[in-house]
Amino acid sequence: MFDCKTNNVATDIFLLNISGQDKPGLTSSLTSVLAEYDAKVLDIGQANIHDTLSLGILFEIESGKKSASVLKDLLFKAYELGITAKFSPIALGDYEKWVGLQGKDRYIITILGERLTAEQISEVTKIISEKNLNIDSIKRLTGRTSLVKKEEYPRASIQLSIRGKLGDKSDFTKKIMKISRDLDVDIAFQEDNIFRRNRRLVCFDMDSTLIQTEVIDELAMLAGVGNEVKAITESAMQGEINFKESFVRRMKLLKGLSEDVLHEVAVNLPITKGAKRLIDTLHTYGFKTAILSGGFTYFGHYLQEKLDIDYVYANQLEIKDGLLTGGYLGEIVDGNKKAEYLKLLASNMEIDISQTIAVGDGANDLQMLNLAGLGIAFHAKPKVKDNAQSSISSIGLDGVLYLLGYHDRHIDLLE
Repeated sequence: MFDCKTNNVATDIFLLNISGQDKPGLTSSLTSVLAEYDAKVLDIGQANIHDTLSLGILFEIESGKKSASVLKDLLFKAYELGITAKFSPIALGDYEKWVGLQGKDRYIITILGERLTAEQISEVTKIISEKNLNIDSIKRLTGRTSLVKKEEYPRASIQLSIRGKLGDKSDFTKKIMKISRDLDVDIAFQEDNIFRRNRRLVCFDMDSTLIQTEVIDELAMLAGVGNEVKAITESAMQGEINFKESFVRRMKLLKGLSEDVLHEVAVNLPITKGAKRLIDTLHTYGFKTAILSGGFTYFGHYLQEKLDIDYVYANQLEIKDGLLTGGYLGEIVDGNKKAEYLKLLASNMEIDISQTIAVGDGANDLQMLNLAGLGIAFHAKPKVKDNAQSSISSIGLDGVLYLLGYHDRHIDLLE
């Protein structure tokens, strides 16, 4: 045993580890024994997997008879409850060293995909170990998965809370992203600071993010210029040509298209999987949402009504005599403009830019993705994924909720 002194009274510190079948009243029974001996609980933590309990209690007790008696009574109580108890004495110096670690930098790593494998988790935790970081906790964010019943929308996510001094963050991020690519799993790395817990605004690109299509390509197909416009769109998304240049070239090709076609396209827009679940949850928890798009206000406003989006900033088509002129009204909403609108919304809401989230898939989204407190490349092109803070490629848009730390139970209660 390791004696220490509190108020001039010699005390011992013990870590009690409990494992076994979980049952009601178990924690109460054990802490009641500690209470009888005036033990001071220094820390406590519990996890439950498949009704199997793992409970840890770090406590301080007066040395001598009290110390010996409490250990004996805890062993008897554990026997009565049918669980296993293990004690580890803790030296005062080791305890104080552990206390001193609480001021170190903290980070959150979120791993998500349709399924998570042991290899994926092993590779991520290996990098954490190589950087001499400690894992404080691991928790599952998604619900339990049946092995018999086939799920329509399989998804799995865990969150690791880690602590320690991270010298080269870029090297750590690079290694994490390599695992993401090699093992086909999404991994997000964030600082665990006050801004992460107080996000207030989420801004979305529209085309290929909120909806699973590029509207201008749909319009072009109906105008008979599909291949030409699609080639320009792809080149712009890859960052090969300037967005403004691509926009003007594509608009000219749409000249003469009937306004009636816009409604036909709008009512058939394919909403991205998980979008409604995400936005409904965000609104319930007090977030504001916005569309910042290089697409068109006509479709942005349609989605605003359908999904209950708060703000829309996009390009306005010029229409005369019921036909598209091939022109536009106002300034072109490109990557620069999206970033400006993000700043404007944050300012109007009187929040720090670190309290914002941006989600997009194309090269013209990168500025807002890197400006926001959390930028998420969603099913994005390789260039965008490589330059964004975080990415989601394996599941739907509601994967954003897991990066915010929400558990399925926080979401499913609302449905």
